[in-house]
Amino acid sequence: MAVYSIRDLEKLSGIKAHTIRIWEKRYGLVEPQRTLTNIRAYCDTELRKILNVSLLNRNGLKISKIARMSTREIADEIGRITHFATDEQSQIDGLITAMIDFDEVRFERIIARSVIQFGFEDTIIKIIYPFFVKIGLMWQTGSVNSAQEHFVTNLVRQKMMVAIDNQFNVDSADAKHFLFFLPEGEWHELGILFFAYQAKKRGHQIVYLGQSVPISDLAELLRVKQFDGLVTAFLSSISVGDMQDYLRTLSAVTGTVPVFISGAQVKKNEVNLPPHYTVITSPGYFIEVLEKGWKTVSSKQ
Repeated sequence: MAVYSIRDLEKLSGIKAHTIRIWEKRYGLVEPQRTLTNIRAYCDTELRKILNVSLLNRNGLKISKIARMSTREIADEIGRITHFATDEQSQIDGLITAMIDFDEVRFERIIARSVIQFGFEDTIIKIIYPFFVKIGLMWQTGSVNSAQEHFVTNLVRQKMMVAIDNQFNVDSADAKHFLFFLPEGEWHELGILFFAYQAKKRGHQIVYLGQSVPISDLAELLRVKQFDGLVTAFLSSISVGDMQDYLRTLSAVTGTVPVFISGAQVKKNEVNLPPHYTVITSPGYFIEVLEKGWKTVSSKQ
């Protein structure tokens, strides 16, 4: 069981620490333990309670009323709100509580409603992407475990694969050919899966190699097939030197073919990129690349 400080709860719920203290003192909404130095320490149950209270309060319920509700009543009200919620933050919070509880039915229901409201692409950009950013914060505080992360990642991955498969397009003179892959040892593929969906949706042709592709296999493919662009990502921890070495080797294999890279490690590590490399700063940026052409978009950087 993870242990959180009041600052952790503030980051994860969006509720100010001062407000949490007031709710604790006035309404007894949470009951933290105390360390030997009298610092508040919260467990998983308190985190779940604060997330639920935040969601209910944001949807119009007064704290005084929430404090009188039973655990069952809170769960029922959360289910009702997340079923009908149309605002983005409530849907994100609903996904988080569904993840914590391993509630696949609720998770699927929220995403299905979001897709009806926004469409699949905007659901990923407006709901799923911020959701995983929040999961990243939860990783830092130890408030999400591997099982929970795999649970939601695989549910989202399934939906992306179906969405890609449902895009039927024929090769045309205007279509670009993209190759999507992750470096050897890299397994976090949701980002490039979504980029592959964006490309195929806009009529481009894709070859998707997926996770942990040896550079020798990449070189073999590039000897027999030409591409207009390659897309990859770095999310797992890697040193600046190792990333620089990999990009140098990759550049020798790809020649002058445009390469698009993304991921947290690209933002974290300041590496020297060849002129034909472009950093994908956001899903919206990649849409510009696909629709306007990367030469035009890259000139803005």
